[in-house]
Amino acid sequence: MDTATRKRHPHDDAPRTAEAFDRLAHLPDGTEREVLRDELVRAWLPMAERIAGRYRGKGEPFEDLRQVAALGLVKAVDGYDPERGYAFESYAVPTVTGEIKRHFRDHMWALHVPRRVQELRNRVRIAVRELSAAGSDRRPTIAEIAEHTHLSEEDVRAGLEALDSFTALSLDAESPGEESGMTLAGLLGECDAGFDLVVDREAVKPALQQLPERERTILYLRFFRGMTQSCIAEQLGVSQMHVSRLISNSCASVRERVLADAA
Repeated sequence: MDTATRKRHPHDDAPRTAEAFDRLAHLPDGTEREVLRDELVRAWLPMAERIAGRYRGKGEPFEDLRQVAALGLVKAVDGYDPERGYAFESYAVPTVTGEIKRHFRDHMWALHVPRRVQELRNRVRIAVRELSAAGSDRRPTIAEIAEHTHLSEEDVRAGLEALDSFTALSLDAESPGEESGMTLAGLLGECDAGFDLVVDREAVKPALQQLPERERTILYLRFFRGMTQSCIAEQLGVSQMHVSRLISNSCASVRERVLADAA
């Protein structure tokens, strides 16, 4: 088909590059082809940036969107076949737009969500909007959404859950339904070392009961009353070195008995 009769996309500032694309299609790989390819990319770059501008303010820096759009433009230049008889912009616009949408889909989710679930999320979101616009004052049920989208109720539930995965709340945000000032972080549990301590104390009880009374007393004063070895020695009328030796021997004896019981 003659280049003059090709269908043109309604872009007022679209550069006339049909002849250049015809020449590019017949050039072999090499410097001349690379130079012409770069010229075509630069010529159509304003169109790519204009498409990127449609997505400004949607949570992604505009400079990043420009780069993604430029990448889509390069793919469009490489994939365009002038022999099909359509103007370049008819192929480039959906290519660049698709690249930007893939960027949002793959990089803007707070949680990693499989692509299939992302698509379910989009279908469910559209269905909820359409059903709500039909005049109902309540949120559509899962069954109604499933009937509207021709999805199973299980898929609808997955889509609804994905609606909450695109963005995340800060842990410093106030928790809804709680008293004023209560944050999400304040509702999270944490590991309590005291539980492990209870288990350890119960495990050593039988072994402690088998120690002589003096050794039991020394361990009690040291580990439960927090007394120093010097204070224990003064209270019992023995040397501090002797107390230290008794503590070491008692602890070793208790450890061996606990390990033997566990085995």
